[in-house]
Formats: sequence, structure tokens, C-alpha cells
Amino acid sequence: MHIFLSAGEPSGDLHAANLARELLKHFPDAKLVGLGGEKMAAAGVELRYPLTELAVMWLGKALARLPDFLRIVRQSEQYFRTEKPDAVVVIDYPGFHFSLAKRAHRAGIPVYYFVPPQLWAWAGWRVSKMRRWVKCVLTALPFEETWYRERGVTTHYIGHPYFDELRHEVPDAGHVAELRAAGTPIVALLPGSRTQEVLSNVPLMLQAAARIRRAVPGVRFHVAAYRNKHAAQIREMLAGSDLPVEVHVRRTPEILEAADAVLAVSGSVALEMLYRLKPSVIVYRITPAFGVVARQLVTTKFICLVNLLADRQLFPEFPTTRDNPDELAAPIVTWLTSPEAHAATVAELRALRERVAVPGACSRAAAFLAGELTRVSGVGDRVSQS
Repeated sequence: MHIFLSAGEPSGDLHAANLARELLKHFPDAKLVGLGGEKMAAAGVELRYPLTELAVMWLGKALARLPDFLRIVRQSEQYFRTEKPDAVVVIDYPGFHFSLAKRAHRAGIPVYYFVPPQLWAWAGWRVSKMRRWVKCVLTALPFEETWYRERGVTTHYIGHPYFDELRHEVPDAGHVAELRAAGTPIVALLPGSRTQEVLSNVPLMLQAAARIRRAVPGVRFHVAAYRNKHAAQIREMLAGSDLPVEVHVRRTPEILEAADAVLAVSGSVALEMLYRLKPSVIVYRITPAFGVVARQLVTTKFICLVNLLADRQLFPEFPTTRDNPDELAAPIVTWLTSPEAHAATVAELRALRERVAVPGACSRAAAFLAGELTRVSGVGDRVSQS
């Protein structure tokens, strides 16, 4: 068995690694090759390129790396034609992966989309690419399956793989105790995993932290930075500030476990805040120009996955083109000063968690793929080209 896996962002690297481990349970001698990051490599995937190192969001940044992306796509297409993997599995990261899926499809290789992009939220017209180039979408959210099927896309609902990781992720109890040692309220600050997110959102988050401190003088803030580079950037922003802020790298589980409330950049980490029952405020700072474009493209009521799953605003969310620290601070101040309000939000999160946080998505995805690839038609049966 020969499977090509591709992930372009840290969260995708995590999900692909967990999927790889489950696939190896079905096919112990499988050859797993692909594009991704260090977690995939640790799970037994032979990396042809560390794609997660190129993770970008903003158009200008993406254009600057376009030659790199084109080169990787060309090399992958050549690999598809010469090595003929039995399947290609792509994880999120739609711009790059639609291009990759197109080339795999042309080479007669079935493509499966694991954790599909949120086309239902924006750019819905791109669903035609799913119909043309993807054999099946393994949907992560309950409402996605209906949305894709109504548009002619073959789907199979498996649940969100983030909950697979969270089930096994046990925060370091010693570090949690150390964070809580002062006995004062803690607010976690989660600035995102992309450099542009950090640069855009942290100044606003620190303004909000200052407002929170005025209302709750004993509060302390702990920042969960994804990379050492980000931690250095945040410490530079804090130079000369008297805010009680500590910056940590790769300590998100411990910081969330210790926190009483969270201020976070929008992203899949919201599912971890749900899992750990943490009242949270969601922010996403965008430029005015991008805000104009976003208003034309975004078609959902919410940007936060938790709110979408609940179909109401459990986490106050603020996609914003302006500085609005008072709005960000207000719900957190309420949670820190009103035990009743905090307990009520936790109770709502617990009810939602019991309904949607079902682990085993990667196992279900691997079982589905194993069934697909061992049908009567034979392993590696090629899809017809169009």
C-alpha cells in the first residue's frame, strides 16, 4: 500500500500524523509519503518537502512564495506519474491542495479530502473543484456533510480529528500547578500559529489585557506562542510594559488548563477551549481592505467553530478592522468577577462538548480509506480521468 499525505499547516500536520498512525494499523507495511511537518515525520511519513514551513495566509505573503509552491506542485505531479501512489489524502489548506488534487486526478489517482476547507463559510463557488478532482470528502463537522452533498460532492462524516489528539493530550500537572501558584485569576492569550496573525493581533490583545487588569488588578496573563520566533516578537512588543504577562512556547495545554478565561485568535484551537471548558473571547484583526472583501465572501453567522457547532454565540467573537480593546475585555471581566456568569458559560460548554466532542475521527477515517482501497476492484484501482 502506497499513500501520499499532504498537510500545509501545523494543525494539518497534527491530523495527518494521527491518521498515518491509524493507517499503519490497517496496513503495517504501507509506504506513507508526502508533504507536511515534523509530526508527520515522527509518525512514519517520508517527507518529500516540509510544507508546513511555508504556511501563509495573506495574499502578499502567498505571492512571494508562489515559486516555491509551484515547484512543489510540479515535483509532486512528477511523483504521481512515476510512483503511482494508491491514493492521495490532503488536509485543509485549499489553495495549494486544489492544485495538488487536480494533478493527482489527472494522473488517475483517487484523492480524498480529510478535514475539508470551510467552503460553506466563504468562496462556496470553489465546491466545483471538489466535484471534479476529489473522490470523497471526509467531513469533520456535522453540518458539512449535508452542505457538500447538496452540491453534488461525495462525502463521509467522520467527526473532527482535533478531539483525537485532545483525548490523549494530558497537560503537565507540575507546570499547571506552577502557573496557578499565585492564586490569582489567569487569562490565556492565544495569538495564533501564523506569523502574520501574531503581528496583527497581539498589539490589540495587549490593549485588551490592560483593560482587564484595570478591572481585575490581580489578574495575570500567559501567552501560548507556537514558535520561538513568535515568542521573541511578543516579548519585543511587551518591552517597557508593566503588564503581568509571561510568554511560553508550546505550552498551550498547560496554559489553557490553568486559565480562568481565554482571549484567542480565531482558529481550530477553539475546539481545545471547548474541550477544556474555558470561557473564551475570539478576535481576528484584519485590514480595512480585507474587511471589505470578507463582507462579500463570508456567508456564515459566525467565524468561530464552537459557535458554528452550537449555532449560537457561546464565545463572543470580534472579527475587526479596528482597535476595540474594551469590547474584547468586557466578557472576560464579567467571567472573572462573576462566579455565576463563569459557571453558566462552563455549563453550556459542557453540554456542547458532550454532543460534539466525540474522539475517534482518525480511526474512522483510516477504516474508511482501508475499505476504499481494498475493494473488490483491487488496491490502487485508478479513477478515470476527466
